[in-house]
Amino acid sequence: MVKHALLLAAGLLAHNAYAGCSRDIAAPVSANGASVIVEGTSVKGIYPDVLRAIGPKAGCHFVFTVVPRARQVAMFKAGTADVLVPASRTPARDLLGTFIPMITHRAMLISLNNGRAPIASAQDLLARKELRVAVVRGFDYGEPYTALIEELQKQGRLFVEVDVIGIARLLHAGSADVTIMGPTLMAGAIRRDHRVQGLQEKLKFEAIPELPWQQSGAYISNALKPEDQAAIREALEKAGKSNQIMDGYLRYFRADVLSDSVRPR
Repeated sequence: MVKHALLLAAGLLAHNAYAGCSRDIAAPVSANGASVIVEGTSVKGIYPDVLRAIGPKAGCHFVFTVVPRARQVAMFKAGTADVLVPASRTPARDLLGTFIPMITHRAMLISLNNGRAPIASAQDLLARKELRVAVVRGFDYGEPYTALIEELQKQGRLFVEVDVIGIARLLHAGSADVTIMGPTLMAGAIRRDHRVQGLQEKLKFEAIPELPWQQSGAYISNALKPEDQAAIREALEKAGKSNQIMDGYLRYFRADVLSDSVRPR
């Protein structure tokens, strides 16, 4: 009887070890600070590192392809991206997949520290019509952010770039005055591009109430088979509860860069 029970337990363990995803999991990514680092055909960074770590445990193989951020988001909407990382939580995305929180973060106004008067709100920014604002296409920090961007577009003050380094270059060249994103995204981009070295020490970060703290993490597509969704969800939940993502941020950034913009889950 004992021998039979041991054999049964061993069989169950073997089954669980091989249970997992029924196919490769499509994970398109775009350069995103230290969250996703793209060097040629190499993909690394905080989120790819975590996905690679959980893959064998979940029995899932994540396949990374490099695309612009806007295309990455469009692929998730179309159901051709199985996971979307990193991603802020929004009502529109909740209709497309299951969100797994990893950290809390907030976008901030980022500009050169040139002595201008502080900006205290979105309305204040809209009123300062001399300031040119640059954003990354595909970034979404919620409905107030979207409304602000639309109004800036109407005013003819908005520049849209495909990635963060494009924004950093605009700030560095004086072609844009303000951007809106997480400070770690900007810091990561500056660190990787020698053309904007020294920019980090010149930056000013401002919080406004329209860009509050919100959850960030990973979305799992509803287009996946339920059993595949379940395998990935369980693995990501464990990673989120263990603060693996926050640990990754602490490896890449100084505490002062994180203090006002990133918190543990």
